[in-house]
Amino acid sequence: MKSYEGIKSPSYIPMSDDPASSASARKLAEDHYYSALDLVLEGHHEQAVEEYRQALVADPKFTDALHGLSRALQDLNRLDEAIEVSKRISEIDPDDILAHTSLSILYQKKGMVPEAEAEGNKARVLGWKQQLKKSGG
Repeated sequence: MKSYEGIKSPSYIPMSDDPASSASARKLAEDHYYSALDLVLEGHHEQAVEEYRQALVADPKFTDALHGLSRALQDLNRLDEAIEVSKRISEIDPDDILAHTSLSILYQKKGMVPEAEAEGNKARVLGWKQQLKKSGG
């Protein structure tokens, strides 16, 4: 497996109260996640989809793997599946700006302009809220 220096650690929402089980699942999920990244870099999107799915079997709330899966599906023009994955991200983490941005892009690609605009607006508002938090406002 390749080393990914400079890439921040993947985001997680804890799965269970058992730290050993959670750590083991996280490690397995990461292994599949990084394998998927390698496959995407090599242009093997279909195989990357399967690796992302395996990462999610190990950790169903691993949002970085969900983001990767959504993008790989988008690259394969499987827009309906990508939309469902991005919706799942926003259910797990309603404040995930990228999930709403992805939904906006996906809806736009499908010609669903009102939905695209609504998701784009959600992403903008979340971005403003995060800026306000950082600036102490």
